[in-house]
Amino acid sequence: MKYTLNFSTSYNQFYIADKLYSGDTDSDNFWTDESYHDRLAMESGILGVSTQSYGLIQGEVFLLQEPVKEIDFSKYDHIVEAGISIESGVLQILDCPNSSVELEIKIKPGKYRVRVYGSNFSSVKENDLSNSTDNDFYKIEIWPQDNVGRKVLKQYIGK
Repeated sequence: MKYTLNFSTSYNQFYIADKLYSGDTDSDNFWTDESYHDRLAMESGILGVSTQSYGLIQGEVFLLQEPVKEIDFSKYDHIVEAGISIESGVLQILDCPNSSVELEIKIKPGKYRVRVYGSNFSSVKENDLSNSTDNDFYKIEIWPQDNVGRKVLKQYIGK
């Protein structure tokens, strides 16, 4: 299954969450130095995706049965993955700071692995202002898996 993302967010982030998440995105354990560096924050039932742009988010979400094994790393600026528990059976994509639901997908309750690919970061000239030229893109793959740890597959080195 493939879903399209096209929404506005602020503070260079959006969320991937269980509809009934209990994690606190304001906690000191969410946006740590490590999660900023890795561009992915983690709390119970919610992941924070760090974006290059401040405003418009474009992307795609893919529900898979297993992870993609062959990755063309040259197509992406940053790739990171982590686990999330979706106990409610409803996965949501939320904006920041309002946590407005931008996408809602019904899935089987359980543990999932989420891989976020970020590309076209060089199109963003000012990452603290929204610009019409911003064209960064986020591909998100989700599949059943118990592994909850965060792992960077390709680290973005830039502004």
